[in-house]
Amino acid sequence: MNHDLVGWLATAAFMVSYFVKGPVRLRRVQGVAAGLWALYGVLIHSMPVIVANILVASVAIASSVKFRAQETAP
Repeated sequence: MNHDLVGWLATAAFMVSYFVKGPVRLRRVQGVAAGLWALYGVLIHSMPVIVANILVASVAIASSVKFRAQETAP
């Protein structure tokens, strides 16, 4: 897989997050973008990029679940 392509996809996903409405969708898009950045880190063999973006993706996805639960709570 071309690492430059993954980097550009991650950049595009992150930019899309600026146009997303709603906290749940925003965090999910940011989680996907961070996941792509983590994959990019794997492809370029950069442990700081991998770890930082796995942490960001985890927090983004976990907080999207939290916000989703708050939205559906009575």
